[in-house]
Amino acid sequence: MALEKITRVAGRAVHVPGNDIDTDRIIPARYLKCITFDGLGEFLFHDVRKNADGSDKPHPLNEARHKGATILLSGANFGCGSSREHAPQALQKHGIRAVIAEGFAEIFFGNSITLGMPCVSASRDDILRIAAAVKADPDTEVAIDLATQQVSFAGQTVSASLRDSARDALLNGRWDPIGELLEGAADARKAASRLRYMAV
Repeated sequence: MALEKITRVAGRAVHVPGNDIDTDRIIPARYLKCITFDGLGEFLFHDVRKNADGSDKPHPLNEARHKGATILLSGANFGCGSSREHAPQALQKHGIRAVIAEGFAEIFFGNSITLGMPCVSASRDDILRIAAAVKADPDTEVAIDLATQQVSFAGQTVSASLRDSARDALLNGRWDPIGELLEGAADARKAASRLRYMAV
């Protein structure tokens, strides 16, 4: 089964402002004990979204008008800190399908791409323009075109970059290395059968 070719991501957006938002803020360490990643979305940004008694703190993700948003807007160096894969997993399990930020920590970026979740970089001014349109109308559709590397919203378009290797992987359905390995299992077995030292 071929992997999905991810050429465009569109949906409503939510702005979570700030620079250096680290992986411990995205998903606190005490939630890393899970055996699978299922359910991690519930704890996304938990410590900045919830009080000790479980009630909501003021946070963009707690606002009803942003419920169901699939594109996250943020600042510089998003996903820094520890290399935990749980951070992009928590975003994806919460329903986030792409992140637009000024820049990304290297390992977070790689972990996100292998989930098929584009992380595109845009200028601070352009992100603020998108955020302003979303603030004015939370139902504004934000569309990321990976082929043209542009973001469209409210009749406007801005540039957004994605490094060539990641862009190529997403556009051509080669973003999941494990999926690719499993897809090629029959070919791998055939090649192994020709190796004398593999014979039993």
